[in-house]
Amino acid sequence: MSIDHAPFLRAAIEEARKGRDEGGIPIGSVLVIDRRIVGRGHNRRVQRGSAILHAEMDCLENAGRLKAADYRRSVLYSTLSPCDMCSGTALLYKIPRVVIGENRTFRGPEDYLRSRGVILDILDDAECVRMMEEFISDRPELWNEDIGV
Repeated sequence: MSIDHAPFLRAAIEEARKGRDEGGIPIGSVLVIDRRIVGRGHNRRVQRGSAILHAEMDCLENAGRLKAADYRRSVLYSTLSPCDMCSGTALLYKIPRVVIGENRTFRGPEDYLRSRGVILDILDDAECVRMMEEFISDRPELWNEDIGV
């Protein structure tokens, strides 16, 4: 069975644009259960002065408290390969599938996620790549801060 990721990736890209337009880092995420978006978020580290508010964390926070069974049938979409923190959160809640817009500009622990049974779909989306390349070129100091360099 083929999965149409396009509408959910578009929603994550919309979130990434919001983050960019707010002066933050252009990474967006959505959580989908039964083909319905239940949470949306974008990287808000700059906007909120947060150490941990990556897009995936914001998305899961905005989804609110869910039952374990809900997470186990969910799909987490992110415009960029999730970092160690966000990947760990996906593992903690046993999210079975993560759809990644792109992993050219940053690659999180994808092999580790796979080794733990998480299905990864890497879409190599041109818009996701372009947004991150432009951001990294324009704001390298902020990008390095975000990834702990």
